[in-house]
Amino acid sequence: MSSKNGTIKESSNDRVFLTLIYIFLSILMIVILYPLVYIVSASISSPEAVTSGQVWLWPVDFSLEGYIEVFNNSDVIRGFRNSILYTIGYTLIAVFLTVIFAYPLSRKNFYGKTFFMIFILITMLFYGGLIPEYLVVQQLGMLDTPWAILIPKAMAVWQIIIARTFFYTSIPEELVEASEMDGCSSIRFLWHVVLPLSKPIIAVLALMYAVFQWNSYFDAMIFLRTEELFPLQLELREILITQSESGANQDIAEQQKRQQLANLMQYSLIVVSSIPVLIIYPFAQKYFVKGMLLGSVKG
Repeated sequence: MSSKNGTIKESSNDRVFLTLIYIFLSILMIVILYPLVYIVSASISSPEAVTSGQVWLWPVDFSLEGYIEVFNNSDVIRGFRNSILYTIGYTLIAVFLTVIFAYPLSRKNFYGKTFFMIFILITMLFYGGLIPEYLVVQQLGMLDTPWAILIPKAMAVWQIIIARTFFYTSIPEELVEASEMDGCSSIRFLWHVVLPLSKPIIAVLALMYAVFQWNSYFDAMIFLRTEELFPLQLELREILITQSESGANQDIAEQQKRQQLANLMQYSLIVVSSIPVLIIYPFAQKYFVKGMLLGSVKG
């Protein structure tokens, strides 16, 4: 219904529906935000307040003891450095392989692209398992080396599909034909034309791969044996286990104190391990949104 000034007047049913939507979204926001606020509040509270359950929203007995204990641990600093190196190296390798694999699949004149698409889609449905993967890494001589973290999962099928769709809808065939008429090679066209036009999708791929690698610990736990190579996530796991078991030969009071500190460190470690992703995401957000939406609607 339109009013006299040309604006659309909402009906009562529309207002009720919008009110219900706002209520639902508000409840959903609270459900999502509460655990995050609780973790941050617990990380800057005293060990006694955390263990006794006094913290439920805001910090109680402000304390940085958990962070001090975390950063005084040389293993955490080493794990932080390793995780940064693994994340940067893995992201560069993964984005490079994804782009050079996805771009040819987006071109109409690429012979055999249907076969390759079916081949990579099959890998989404069937997985050889952990033992074959371990044997492959072992036979390639990558066991207990950084390459065991960087190479085995360097490409993801879902990211290839996203990149292929972007290239298909955003790089017109007329542009490719024009470059061929000017004598531009495929590699030069990819480097000088496609990549500058593909900053949004490259940012999306980089963010996806970086977050995956930063949060990953299972591959390191399986393939790495040398502690100097452990990433941050694996170091945090080892610290929590050590903190929980270190009180076996101590008196009850000291054991209780160590247990309280271990509980506090859990929250401090979660915050510390999340900081790099929280710092990176705001800079990549505009590219992330644009890259995910570009190519989804054609025309």
